[in-house]
Amino acid sequence: MRQYSSKPWVVCGLTLFLGLASAGMSVSAQTPAAAPATAPVTIASASGSARALGPADIPAQAATAAPAAAAAPDPHAPAFADWDWTWLNGNPRNKDVAFDSKFFTPEIRADITYTYDFNKPIDDSMNGSSELFRSNEIQVEQLGLGGDFHLDGAHARFMTQFGMYSTATVRNDPSYSKGQWDIADADRYLSEAYGGYQFSHVAHGLNIDAGIFMSYVGLFSYYNFDNWAYQPSYVSSNTPWFFEGIRIQYFPTAHLKIEPWIINGWQSYGSSNSRKGLGGQIKWTPYSWMNVISNNYGLGHDDFTIPNRSRLHTDNSLEIKYFDKPAATGIDKMAFSFTGDLGCEFGPSLTSAAGWYQQGVSCHGNTKDPNSLGSAAQFGPNATYYIDPAANFKPGINPKQSFIGFMIYNRLWWAKDHDGLTIGYGQINNPGRYLALVPAINGETATSDALGSPYWPGNPSDPFKPWDSSITYDYMPKQWLTWRFEYDYRHSSVPYWAGHGGSTPPSALGSPTGVNNGSPTLFACNDGTPIPNNGTYNNSVVGFCTGESGHGGLWQPDMRRDEQLIDIDLMVKF
Repeated sequence: MRQYSSKPWVVCGLTLFLGLASAGMSVSAQTPAAAPATAPVTIASASGSARALGPADIPAQAATAAPAAAAAPDPHAPAFADWDWTWLNGNPRNKDVAFDSKFFTPEIRADITYTYDFNKPIDDSMNGSSELFRSNEIQVEQLGLGGDFHLDGAHARFMTQFGMYSTATVRNDPSYSKGQWDIADADRYLSEAYGGYQFSHVAHGLNIDAGIFMSYVGLFSYYNFDNWAYQPSYVSSNTPWFFEGIRIQYFPTAHLKIEPWIINGWQSYGSSNSRKGLGGQIKWTPYSWMNVISNNYGLGHDDFTIPNRSRLHTDNSLEIKYFDKPAATGIDKMAFSFTGDLGCEFGPSLTSAAGWYQQGVSCHGNTKDPNSLGSAAQFGPNATYYIDPAANFKPGINPKQSFIGFMIYNRLWWAKDHDGLTIGYGQINNPGRYLALVPAINGETATSDALGSPYWPGNPSDPFKPWDSSITYDYMPKQWLTWRFEYDYRHSSVPYWAGHGGSTPPSALGSPTGVNNGSPTLFACNDGTPIPNNGTYNNSVVGFCTGESGHGGLWQPDMRRDEQLIDIDLMVKF
Protein backbone atom coordinates (compact mmCIF):
# COMPACT_ATOMS: atom_id res chain seq x y z
CA MET A 1 0.00 0.00 0.00
CA ARG A 2 1.32 3.44 -0.83
CA GLN A 3 1.35 4.61 2.77
CA TYR A 4 1.98 1.31 4.50
CA SER A 5 5.46 2.19 5.70
CA SER A 6 4.20 5.49 7.15
CA LYS A 7 1.66 3.79 9.42
CA PRO A 8 3.72 2.56 12.40
CA TRP A 9 0.63 1.44 14.32
CA VAL A 10 0.13 -1.37 11.79
CA VAL A 11 2.94 -3.27 13.47
CA CYS A 12 2.81 -1.76 16.96
CA GLY A 13 0.12 -4.25 17.97
CA LEU A 14 2.52 -7.16 17.55
CA THR A 15 5.20 -5.30 19.53
CA LEU A 16 2.74 -4.70 22.35
CA PHE A 17 1.73 -8.35 22.61
CA LEU A 18 5.29 -9.62 22.35
CA GLY A 19 6.07 -7.34 25.30
CA LEU A 20 3.16 -8.79 27.25
CA ALA A 21 4.38 -12.26 26.40
CA SER A 22 7.87 -11.48 27.70
CA ALA A 23 6.40 -10.15 30.93
CA GLY A 24 4.47 -13.38 31.33
CA MET A 25 7.61 -15.52 31.30
CA SER A 26 7.93 -15.09 35.06
CA VAL A 27 4.74 -17.07 35.73
CA SER A 28 6.61 -20.13 36.91
CA ALA A 29 3.54 -21.99 38.12
CA GLN A 30 2.58 -22.84 34.55
CA THR A 31 6.07 -23.50 33.20
CA PRO A 32 6.34 -27.09 31.89
CA ALA A 33 8.20 -29.36 34.30
CA ALA A 34 11.69 -30.42 33.34
CA ALA A 35 12.09 -33.89 31.88
CA PRO A 36 13.63 -36.57 34.15
CA ALA A 37 17.36 -37.06 33.75
CA THR A 38 16.91 -40.65 32.69
CA ALA A 39 13.90 -42.32 31.21
CA PRO A 40 12.37 -45.31 33.04
CA VAL A 41 13.72 -48.64 31.78
CA THR A 42 11.51 -51.72 31.46
CA ILE A 43 12.22 -55.44 31.31
CA ALA A 44 10.00 -58.39 30.50
CA SER A 45 8.68 -60.44 33.41
CA ALA A 46 8.21 -64.16 33.38
CA SER A 47 4.62 -63.71 32.26
CA GLY A 48 5.70 -61.62 29.30
CA SER A 49 4.40 -58.32 30.68
CA ALA A 50 6.68 -55.33 31.13
CA ARG A 51 7.61 -53.85 34.48
CA ALA A 52 9.91 -51.04 35.57
CA LEU A 53 13.45 -51.85 36.70
CA GLY A 54 13.96 -51.59 40.47
CA PRO A 55 17.15 -51.11 42.52
CA ALA A 56 17.60 -54.87 42.91
CA ASP A 57 17.76 -55.28 39.14
CA ILE A 58 20.66 -52.80 38.71
CA PRO A 59 24.25 -53.91 39.41
CA ALA A 60 26.19 -51.64 41.75
CA GLN A 61 28.63 -50.57 39.10
CA ALA A 62 25.79 -49.71 36.72
CA ALA A 63 23.93 -47.77 39.40
CA THR A 64 26.87 -45.40 39.80
CA ALA A 65 27.48 -44.98 36.06
CA ALA A 66 26.81 -41.60 34.44
CA PRO A 67 23.45 -41.32 32.67
CA ALA A 68 23.43 -41.59 28.89
CA ALA A 69 23.49 -38.33 26.95
CA ALA A 70 20.06 -37.06 25.89
CA ALA A 71 19.22 -37.40 22.22
CA ALA A 72 19.63 -34.23 20.19
CA PRO A 73 16.33 -32.51 19.31
CA ASP A 74 15.05 -33.08 15.81
CA PRO A 75 15.74 -29.84 13.83
CA HIS A 76 12.86 -30.68 11.48
CA ALA A 77 10.25 -31.80 14.00
CA PRO A 78 6.73 -30.55 13.12
CA ALA A 79 5.96 -27.17 14.67
CA PHE A 80 3.46 -26.83 17.55
CA ALA A 81 3.43 -30.62 18.02
CA ASP A 82 5.08 -30.94 21.44
CA TRP A 83 2.26 -29.48 23.59
CA ASP A 84 -1.50 -29.85 23.82
CA TRP A 85 -3.24 -26.89 22.13
CA THR A 86 -6.83 -28.16 22.31
CA TRP A 87 -7.61 -25.52 24.97
CA LEU A 88 -7.15 -22.61 22.54
CA ASN A 89 -10.06 -20.51 21.35
CA GLY A 90 -10.25 -21.22 17.62
CA ASN A 91 -8.72 -24.71 17.78
CA PRO A 92 -10.67 -27.99 17.59
CA ARG A 93 -10.61 -29.85 20.91
CA ASN A 94 -10.29 -33.37 19.45
CA LYS A 95 -7.32 -35.16 20.97
CA ASP A 96 -7.64 -38.15 18.62
CA VAL A 97 -8.13 -38.66 14.90
CA ALA A 98 -11.21 -40.73 14.08
CA PHE A 99 -9.67 -42.22 10.92
CA ASP A 100 -6.41 -41.76 9.07
CA SER A 101 -4.42 -43.29 6.25
CA LYS A 102 -1.19 -42.64 4.40
CA PHE A 103 -3.04 -40.74 1.66
CA PHE A 104 -6.20 -39.22 3.20
CA THR A 105 -7.47 -37.93 6.57
CA PRO A 106 -11.23 -37.34 6.36
CA GLU A 107 -13.08 -34.63 8.27
CA ILE A 108 -16.81 -34.36 8.87
CA ARG A 109 -18.58 -31.44 10.57
CA ALA A 110 -22.23 -30.83 11.40
CA ASP A 111 -23.50 -27.62 13.01
CA ILE A 112 -27.22 -27.29 13.76
CA THR A 113 -28.63 -24.30 15.65
CA TYR A 114 -31.89 -23.05 17.11
CA THR A 115 -31.94 -19.32 17.83
CA TYR A 116 -34.61 -17.28 19.58
CA ASP A 117 -34.47 -13.49 19.15
CA PHE A 118 -36.44 -11.72 21.90
CA ASN A 119 -37.31 -8.95 19.41
CA LYS A 120 -39.50 -11.59 17.69
CA PRO A 121 -39.06 -10.41 14.07
CA ILE A 122 -42.19 -11.31 12.14
CA ASP A 123 -40.17 -12.47 9.13
CA ASP A 124 -37.76 -14.56 11.32
CA SER A 125 -34.82 -12.62 9.83
CA MET A 126 -31.92 -11.42 11.99
CA ASN A 127 -29.29 -8.77 11.29
CA GLY A 128 -25.71 -8.03 12.23
CA SER A 129 -24.27 -11.53 12.54
CA SER A 130 -22.07 -13.85 10.50
CA GLU A 131 -23.29 -16.86 12.52
CA LEU A 132 -26.98 -16.36 13.38
CA PHE A 133 -29.45 -15.58 10.62
CA ARG A 134 -32.95 -16.90 11.41
CA SER A 135 -35.02 -16.60 14.60
CA ASN A 136 -37.30 -19.24 16.08
CA GLU A 137 -36.22 -21.85 13.54
CA ILE A 138 -33.99 -24.90 13.55
CA GLN A 139 -31.36 -24.37 10.87
CA VAL A 140 -28.36 -26.25 9.47
CA GLU A 141 -25.53 -23.77 9.89
CA GLN A 142 -22.98 -25.95 8.13
CA LEU A 143 -22.61 -29.49 6.91
CA GLY A 144 -18.94 -29.92 6.18
CA LEU A 145 -17.56 -32.91 4.30
CA GLY A 146 -13.93 -33.07 3.27
CA GLY A 147 -10.48 -33.64 4.63
CA ASP A 148 -6.78 -33.62 3.85
CA PHE A 149 -4.94 -35.44 1.08
CA HIS A 150 -1.21 -35.89 1.66
CA LEU A 151 1.49 -37.90 -0.11
CA ASP A 152 5.20 -37.29 -0.63
CA GLY A 153 4.99 -33.64 0.44
CA ALA A 154 2.10 -32.76 -1.86
CA HIS A 155 -1.15 -31.97 -0.08
CA ALA A 156 -4.66 -30.69 -0.73
CA ARG A 157 -7.62 -29.84 1.48
CA PHE A 158 -11.28 -29.17 0.88
CA MET A 159 -14.29 -28.64 3.13
CA THR A 160 -17.89 -28.05 2.05
CA GLN A 161 -20.31 -25.59 3.61
CA PHE A 162 -23.82 -26.76 2.89
CA GLY A 163 -26.42 -24.87 4.92
CA MET A 164 -26.80 -21.23 5.96
CA TYR A 165 -23.09 -20.49 5.50
CA SER A 166 -23.42 -21.13 1.75
CA THR A 167 -25.71 -18.12 1.34
CA ALA A 168 -24.81 -15.82 4.25
CA THR A 169 -21.02 -15.81 3.76
CA VAL A 170 -21.22 -15.16 0.02
CA ARG A 171 -23.74 -12.37 0.60
CA ASN A 172 -21.10 -10.36 2.51
CA ASP A 173 -18.65 -10.25 -0.44
CA PRO A 174 -19.39 -7.80 -3.28
CA SER A 175 -16.41 -8.77 -5.45
CA TYR A 176 -18.31 -11.48 -7.35
CA SER A 177 -20.48 -8.75 -8.90
CA LYS A 178 -17.58 -7.33 -10.89
CA GLY A 179 -17.51 -8.62 -14.45
CA GLN A 180 -18.73 -11.89 -15.83
CA TRP A 181 -18.77 -15.52 -14.68
CA ASP A 182 -20.63 -16.17 -11.47
CA ILE A 183 -17.84 -16.91 -9.01
CA ALA A 184 -20.32 -16.65 -6.12
CA ASP A 185 -22.09 -19.81 -7.25
CA ALA A 186 -18.76 -21.38 -8.18
CA ASP A 187 -17.41 -21.07 -4.61
CA ARG A 188 -20.41 -20.81 -2.30
CA TYR A 189 -20.39 -24.46 -1.21
CA LEU A 190 -16.67 -24.54 -0.37
CA SER A 191 -15.28 -23.11 2.84
CA GLU A 192 -11.77 -24.40 2.09
CA ALA A 193 -10.24 -25.57 -1.16
CA TYR A 194 -6.49 -25.43 -1.66
CA GLY A 195 -3.48 -27.42 -2.71
CA GLY A 196 0.22 -27.09 -2.09
CA TYR A 197 3.55 -28.60 -1.20
CA GLN A 198 5.43 -29.03 2.08
CA PHE A 199 9.20 -28.76 2.27
CA SER A 200 9.57 -30.78 5.46
CA HIS A 201 13.37 -30.45 5.65
CA VAL A 202 13.41 -26.65 5.67
CA ALA A 203 13.70 -25.68 9.35
CA HIS A 204 10.49 -27.02 10.98
CA GLY A 205 8.51 -26.90 7.75
CA LEU A 206 7.71 -24.69 4.78
CA ASN A 207 4.31 -24.85 3.09
CA ILE A 208 3.24 -23.09 -0.11
CA ASP A 209 -0.50 -23.25 -0.73
CA ALA A 210 -2.94 -21.69 -3.19
CA GLY A 211 -6.74 -21.57 -3.14
CA ILE A 212 -9.36 -20.73 -0.47
CA PHE A 213 -8.05 -20.94 3.08
CA MET A 214 -9.08 -19.77 6.57
CA SER A 215 -7.79 -16.41 7.81
CA TYR A 216 -8.21 -16.54 11.63
CA VAL A 217 -8.25 -12.73 11.73
CA GLY A 218 -10.18 -12.05 14.93
CA LEU A 219 -8.96 -15.27 16.62
CA PHE A 220 -12.20 -17.26 16.33
CA SER A 221 -12.44 -20.13 13.86
CA TYR A 222 -14.99 -20.05 11.05
CA TYR A 223 -16.17 -23.40 12.44
CA ASN A 224 -18.18 -22.93 15.63
CA PHE A 225 -17.18 -26.31 17.10
CA ASP A 226 -13.64 -24.96 17.53
CA ASN A 227 -14.63 -21.83 19.49
CA TRP A 228 -15.41 -20.90 23.08
CA ALA A 229 -18.63 -19.13 22.03
CA TYR A 230 -21.09 -19.37 19.15
CA GLN A 231 -21.63 -15.67 18.41
CA PRO A 232 -18.23 -13.96 18.52
CA SER A 233 -17.87 -10.26 19.18
CA TYR A 234 -17.46 -7.72 16.37
CA VAL A 235 -13.66 -7.76 15.97
CA SER A 236 -14.09 -11.38 14.91
CA SER A 237 -17.53 -11.43 13.28
CA ASN A 238 -16.82 -8.30 11.17
CA THR A 239 -13.34 -9.30 9.98
CA PRO A 240 -12.36 -11.93 7.37
CA TRP A 241 -13.16 -15.60 7.81
CA PHE A 242 -11.36 -16.65 4.62
CA PHE A 243 -9.00 -15.49 1.88
CA GLU A 244 -8.50 -16.64 -1.68
CA GLY A 245 -4.99 -16.46 -3.01
CA ILE A 246 -1.53 -17.71 -2.00
CA ARG A 247 -0.09 -18.27 1.46
CA ILE A 248 3.40 -19.28 2.54
CA GLN A 249 3.82 -20.86 5.98
CA TYR A 250 7.38 -20.87 7.31
CA PHE A 251 8.22 -22.44 10.69
CA PRO A 252 11.74 -21.30 11.69
CA THR A 253 11.36 -22.88 15.15
CA ALA A 254 9.02 -25.40 16.72
CA HIS A 255 7.02 -22.54 18.28
CA LEU A 256 6.99 -19.80 15.62
CA LYS A 257 5.11 -19.43 12.35
CA ILE A 258 5.57 -16.66 9.78
CA GLU A 259 2.80 -16.68 7.17
CA PRO A 260 2.66 -14.13 4.32
CA TRP A 261 -0.48 -13.81 2.11
CA ILE A 262 -0.97 -12.63 -1.45
CA ILE A 263 -4.74 -12.52 -1.82
CA ASN A 264 -7.57 -11.22 -3.99
CA GLY A 265 -8.77 -8.97 -1.20
CA TRP A 266 -10.43 -8.64 2.20
CA GLN A 267 -12.62 -11.76 2.55
CA SER A 268 -13.35 -11.86 -1.16
CA TYR A 269 -13.55 -14.52 -3.84
CA GLY A 270 -12.52 -11.98 -6.48
CA SER A 271 -11.03 -8.48 -6.43
CA SER A 272 -13.38 -5.54 -5.93
CA ASN A 273 -10.88 -3.38 -7.81
CA SER A 274 -7.61 -4.01 -9.62
CA ARG A 275 -5.22 -4.01 -6.68
CA LYS A 276 -4.61 -7.22 -4.74
CA GLY A 277 -4.15 -7.42 -0.98
CA LEU A 278 -1.05 -8.27 1.01
CA GLY A 279 -0.93 -9.46 4.59
CA GLY A 280 0.25 -12.12 6.92
CA GLN A 281 0.21 -13.78 10.30
CA ILE A 282 2.84 -14.31 12.98
CA LYS A 283 2.07 -17.00 15.58
CA TRP A 284 4.30 -17.54 18.60
CA THR A 285 3.87 -20.11 21.40
CA PRO A 286 6.80 -19.75 23.83
CA TYR A 287 5.07 -21.84 26.50
CA SER A 288 2.37 -24.47 26.64
CA TRP A 289 0.12 -21.89 28.35
CA MET A 290 0.62 -18.97 25.98
CA ASN A 291 -0.39 -18.18 22.40
CA VAL A 292 0.39 -14.86 20.67
CA ILE A 293 -1.02 -14.08 17.21
CA SER A 294 -0.68 -10.98 15.04
CA ASN A 295 -2.53 -10.60 11.72
CA ASN A 296 -1.87 -7.60 9.46
CA TYR A 297 -3.41 -6.53 6.16
CA GLY A 298 -2.75 -3.74 3.68
CA LEU A 299 -2.43 -2.59 0.09
CA GLY A 300 -5.85 -3.80 -1.12
CA HIS A 301 -8.54 -1.56 -2.65
CA ASP A 302 -11.53 -3.35 -1.15
CA ASP A 303 -14.46 -0.95 -1.43
CA PHE A 304 -16.60 -2.02 -4.37
CA THR A 305 -17.02 0.79 -6.97
CA ILE A 306 -14.36 2.95 -5.20
CA PRO A 307 -11.04 2.17 -6.94
CA ASN A 308 -8.71 4.57 -5.08
CA ARG A 309 -9.51 3.84 -1.45
CA SER A 310 -6.96 1.75 0.47
CA ARG A 311 -7.36 -0.30 3.65
CA LEU A 312 -5.04 -1.05 6.58
CA HIS A 313 -5.79 -3.38 9.48
CA THR A 314 -3.95 -4.96 12.38
CA ASP A 315 -5.43 -7.70 14.59
CA ASN A 316 -3.58 -8.98 17.66
CA SER A 317 -4.51 -11.68 20.16
CA LEU A 318 -3.10 -13.05 23.38
CA GLU A 319 -4.31 -16.30 24.96
CA ILE A 320 -3.21 -17.40 28.42
CA LYS A 321 -4.03 -20.66 30.24
CA TYR A 322 -3.60 -19.55 33.84
CA PHE A 323 -4.84 -22.68 35.64
CA ASP A 324 -4.28 -26.30 34.64
CA LYS A 325 -4.80 -29.31 36.92
CA PRO A 326 -5.91 -32.24 34.74
CA ALA A 327 -6.34 -34.56 37.73
CA ALA A 328 -8.74 -32.24 39.56
CA THR A 329 -12.28 -33.51 40.07
CA GLY A 330 -13.78 -30.01 39.93
CA ILE A 331 -12.45 -27.11 37.86
CA ASP A 332 -9.43 -28.42 35.97
CA LYS A 333 -8.57 -25.62 33.54
CA MET A 334 -9.04 -21.83 33.14
CA ALA A 335 -7.93 -19.54 30.31
CA PHE A 336 -8.61 -16.14 28.83
CA SER A 337 -8.16 -14.48 25.44
CA PHE A 338 -7.81 -10.81 24.53
CA THR A 339 -8.00 -9.45 20.99
CA GLY A 340 -7.44 -5.84 19.92
CA ASP A 341 -7.90 -4.41 16.42
CA LEU A 342 -6.99 -1.16 14.68
CA GLY A 343 -7.78 -0.27 11.08
CA CYS A 344 -8.61 2.53 8.71
CA GLU A 345 -9.22 3.51 5.09
CA PHE A 346 -7.74 6.40 3.18
CA GLY A 347 -8.07 7.88 -0.29
CA PRO A 348 -8.58 11.23 -2.05
CA SER A 349 -11.78 13.00 -3.04
CA LEU A 350 -12.29 12.80 -6.80
CA THR A 351 -14.75 14.08 -9.38
CA SER A 352 -14.70 12.24 -12.69
CA ALA A 353 -14.99 13.84 -16.12
CA ALA A 354 -18.59 12.61 -16.23
CA GLY A 355 -19.35 14.40 -12.96
CA TRP A 356 -19.38 11.34 -10.69
CA TYR A 357 -18.12 12.26 -7.22
CA GLN A 358 -16.15 10.02 -4.87
CA GLN A 359 -15.76 11.23 -1.30
CA GLY A 360 -12.28 10.91 0.17
CA VAL A 361 -11.59 9.51 3.63
CA SER A 362 -8.64 9.58 6.04
CA CYS A 363 -6.98 7.59 8.81
CA HIS A 364 -6.15 10.67 10.87
CA GLY A 365 -9.40 12.44 11.59
CA ASN A 366 -10.61 15.32 9.47
CA THR A 367 -7.83 15.71 6.90
CA LYS A 368 -7.74 18.69 4.55
CA ASP A 369 -8.47 17.99 0.88
CA PRO A 370 -9.33 20.87 -1.47
CA ASN A 371 -11.22 18.46 -3.74
CA SER A 372 -13.67 17.40 -1.00
CA LEU A 373 -17.16 18.82 -1.54
CA GLY A 374 -18.33 17.92 1.96
CA SER A 375 -21.16 15.72 3.15
CA ALA A 376 -23.81 17.62 1.19
CA ALA A 377 -22.34 16.31 -2.08
CA GLN A 378 -23.33 12.78 -1.14
CA PHE A 379 -26.96 13.66 -1.68
CA GLY A 380 -26.64 15.20 -5.16
CA PRO A 381 -27.96 13.67 -8.37
CA ASN A 382 -24.54 12.16 -9.25
CA ALA A 383 -24.09 10.46 -5.89
CA THR A 384 -26.33 8.68 -3.44
CA TYR A 385 -29.59 10.54 -2.87
CA TYR A 386 -30.25 9.01 0.51
CA ILE A 387 -30.20 11.59 3.27
CA ASP A 388 -28.31 10.55 6.37
CA PRO A 389 -28.15 13.44 8.85
CA ALA A 390 -25.30 11.71 10.71
CA ALA A 391 -22.98 12.34 7.75
CA ASN A 392 -22.04 15.94 8.41
CA PHE A 393 -18.67 17.45 7.49
CA LYS A 394 -17.63 20.61 5.70
CA PRO A 395 -16.19 21.01 2.18
CA GLY A 396 -12.41 20.69 2.06
CA ILE A 397 -12.44 17.86 4.63
CA ASN A 398 -11.94 14.12 4.26
CA PRO A 399 -13.54 12.58 7.35
CA LYS A 400 -12.02 9.86 9.51
CA GLN A 401 -12.82 6.31 8.38
CA SER A 402 -11.51 3.88 10.96
CA PHE A 403 -12.04 0.74 13.01
CA ILE A 404 -10.99 0.22 16.61
CA GLY A 405 -12.22 -2.53 18.88
CA PHE A 406 -11.47 -5.29 21.33
CA MET A 407 -12.96 -8.44 22.80
CA ILE A 408 -12.10 -10.44 25.91
CA TYR A 409 -13.22 -13.94 26.86
CA ASN A 410 -12.66 -16.02 29.97
CA ARG A 411 -13.32 -19.77 30.01
CA LEU A 412 -13.21 -22.50 32.60
CA TRP A 413 -13.53 -26.27 32.24
CA TRP A 414 -14.57 -28.85 34.84
CA ALA A 415 -15.52 -32.53 35.18
CA LYS A 416 -12.51 -33.67 33.14
CA ASP A 417 -13.26 -31.15 30.38
CA HIS A 418 -16.80 -32.44 29.89
CA ASP A 419 -18.26 -29.06 30.89
CA GLY A 420 -17.21 -25.53 29.98
CA LEU A 421 -18.37 -21.98 30.73
CA THR A 422 -17.33 -18.85 28.83
CA ILE A 423 -18.08 -15.19 29.55
CA GLY A 424 -17.28 -12.62 26.87
CA TYR A 425 -17.48 -8.90 26.13
CA GLY A 426 -16.47 -6.72 23.18
CA GLN A 427 -17.04 -3.42 21.43
CA ILE A 428 -15.99 -1.47 18.35
CA ASN A 429 -16.08 2.06 16.93
CA ASN A 430 -16.40 2.05 13.13
CA PRO A 431 -17.13 5.53 11.67
CA GLY A 432 -18.01 5.12 8.01
CA ARG A 433 -19.34 1.61 8.75
CA TYR A 434 -17.00 0.08 6.17
CA LEU A 435 -16.66 -3.16 8.18
CA ALA A 436 -20.23 -3.31 9.48
CA LEU A 437 -22.35 -6.23 8.35
CA VAL A 438 -25.10 -4.44 6.44
CA PRO A 439 -28.59 -5.38 7.72
CA ALA A 440 -30.51 -7.75 5.44
CA ILE A 441 -33.28 -5.26 4.59
CA ASN A 442 -35.31 -6.16 1.49
CA GLY A 443 -32.65 -8.63 0.38
CA GLU A 444 -29.75 -6.22 0.88
CA THR A 445 -26.29 -7.61 0.08
CA ALA A 446 -22.80 -6.19 0.15
CA THR A 447 -23.15 -5.42 -3.56
CA SER A 448 -26.42 -3.50 -3.26
CA ASP A 449 -25.05 -1.70 -0.21
CA ALA A 450 -22.06 -0.51 -2.24
CA LEU A 451 -24.44 0.85 -4.86
CA GLY A 452 -26.42 2.75 -2.21
CA SER A 453 -28.35 1.46 0.78
CA PRO A 454 -31.49 3.54 1.38
CA TYR A 455 -32.31 2.36 4.88
CA TRP A 456 -28.89 1.79 6.48
CA PRO A 457 -26.31 3.83 4.52
CA GLY A 458 -22.58 3.57 4.98
CA ASN A 459 -21.46 7.07 4.03
CA PRO A 460 -18.14 8.48 5.26
CA SER A 461 -18.47 9.67 8.89
CA ASP A 462 -21.70 7.70 9.56
CA PRO A 463 -21.38 6.51 13.19
CA PHE A 464 -21.47 2.91 14.40
CA LYS A 465 -20.54 2.05 18.01
CA PRO A 466 -21.87 -1.36 19.11
CA TRP A 467 -20.96 -3.52 22.09
CA ASP A 468 -22.00 -6.99 23.19
CA SER A 469 -21.75 -9.53 26.00
CA SER A 470 -22.33 -13.27 26.14
CA ILE A 471 -22.37 -16.27 28.44
CA THR A 472 -21.90 -19.76 27.01
CA TYR A 473 -22.28 -23.19 28.58
CA ASP A 474 -20.90 -26.25 26.78
CA TYR A 475 -21.70 -29.86 27.55
CA MET A 476 -19.09 -32.09 25.88
CA PRO A 477 -19.83 -35.75 26.65
CA LYS A 478 -17.50 -36.92 23.87
CA GLN A 479 -14.56 -35.28 22.15
CA TRP A 480 -16.53 -35.39 18.90
CA LEU A 481 -19.70 -33.70 20.15
CA THR A 482 -20.71 -30.42 21.84
CA TRP A 483 -24.08 -29.23 23.10
CA ARG A 484 -23.98 -25.44 23.46
CA PHE A 485 -26.36 -23.08 25.26
CA GLU A 486 -25.68 -19.36 24.86
CA TYR A 487 -27.21 -16.00 25.79
CA ASP A 488 -26.15 -12.78 24.03
CA TYR A 489 -27.01 -9.15 24.69
CA ARG A 490 -26.04 -6.75 21.89
CA HIS A 491 -26.37 -2.96 21.72
CA SER A 492 -25.75 -0.43 18.96
CA SER A 493 -25.48 3.36 19.03
CA VAL A 494 -27.82 3.48 16.02
CA PRO A 495 -30.83 1.28 15.11
CA TYR A 496 -29.32 -1.91 13.70
CA TRP A 497 -31.05 -5.08 14.92
CA ALA A 498 -34.31 -6.37 13.48
CA GLY A 499 -37.40 -5.50 15.53
CA HIS A 500 -40.76 -7.22 15.58
CA GLY A 501 -41.83 -5.57 12.30
CA GLY A 502 -38.94 -7.25 10.53
CA SER A 503 -36.71 -6.34 7.60
CA THR A 504 -38.93 -7.40 4.70
CA PRO A 505 -41.25 -4.93 2.91
CA PRO A 506 -44.99 -5.64 2.68
CA SER A 507 -46.35 -7.43 -0.35
CA ALA A 508 -49.13 -6.28 -2.66
CA LEU A 509 -50.28 -9.91 -2.58
CA GLY A 510 -51.12 -9.55 1.09
CA SER A 511 -48.42 -11.69 2.71
CA PRO A 512 -48.38 -10.85 6.44
CA THR A 513 -44.60 -11.27 6.66
CA GLY A 514 -43.74 -9.46 3.41
CA VAL A 515 -41.74 -10.40 0.31
CA ASN A 516 -38.53 -8.89 -1.05
CA ASN A 517 -39.38 -6.71 -4.06
CA GLY A 518 -36.04 -7.23 -5.84
CA SER A 519 -34.89 -3.60 -5.48
CA PRO A 520 -32.82 -3.32 -2.27
CA THR A 521 -31.18 -0.07 -3.45
CA LEU A 522 -34.56 1.74 -3.55
CA PHE A 523 -37.00 2.84 -0.91
CA ALA A 524 -40.26 0.89 -0.83
CA CYS A 525 -43.89 1.87 -0.26
CA ASN A 526 -46.22 0.14 2.17
CA ASP A 527 -47.55 -2.06 -0.63
CA GLY A 528 -43.98 -3.18 -1.50
CA THR A 529 -43.65 -1.02 -4.63
CA PRO A 530 -40.06 0.22 -5.12
CA ILE A 531 -39.66 3.98 -5.51
CA PRO A 532 -37.76 5.00 -8.67
CA ASN A 533 -34.48 6.80 -8.12
CA ASN A 534 -34.52 10.11 -9.98
CA GLY A 535 -31.80 11.69 -7.85
CA THR A 536 -34.01 14.00 -5.82
CA TYR A 537 -35.02 12.73 -2.41
CA ASN A 538 -37.10 15.42 -0.74
CA ASN A 539 -40.14 15.31 -2.98
CA SER A 540 -39.92 12.09 -4.96
CA VAL A 541 -39.81 9.48 -2.19
CA VAL A 542 -42.62 10.64 0.07
CA GLY A 543 -44.63 11.99 -2.84
CA PHE A 544 -44.46 8.72 -4.80
CA CYS A 545 -45.89 6.72 -1.91
CA THR A 546 -48.56 9.10 -0.63
CA GLY A 547 -49.76 10.79 -3.77
CA GLU A 548 -52.47 9.73 -6.14
CA SER A 549 -50.71 6.43 -6.75
CA GLY A 550 -52.24 5.07 -3.55
CA HIS A 551 -49.22 3.04 -2.42
CA GLY A 552 -50.05 3.53 1.25
CA GLY A 553 -47.11 5.64 2.38
CA LEU A 554 -43.37 5.09 2.83
CA TRP A 555 -42.38 1.73 4.32
CA GLN A 556 -39.70 1.65 7.03
CA PRO A 557 -38.05 -1.49 8.44
CA ASP A 558 -38.36 -2.02 12.18
CA MET A 559 -34.82 -1.43 13.47
CA ARG A 560 -33.79 -1.56 17.13
CA ARG A 561 -30.75 -0.51 19.15
CA ASP A 562 -30.83 -3.65 21.31
CA GLU A 563 -31.02 -7.38 20.74
CA GLN A 564 -31.25 -10.26 23.19
CA LEU A 565 -31.05 -13.83 21.97
CA ILE A 566 -30.47 -17.39 23.05
CA ASP A 567 -29.16 -20.19 20.86
CA ILE A 568 -29.02 -23.93 21.40
CA ASP A 569 -26.49 -25.66 19.19
CA LEU A 570 -25.49 -29.21 18.35
CA MET A 571 -22.02 -29.47 16.85
CA VAL A 572 -20.17 -32.58 15.72
CA LYS A 573 -16.66 -32.95 14.34
CA PHE A 574 -14.90 -36.15 13.30
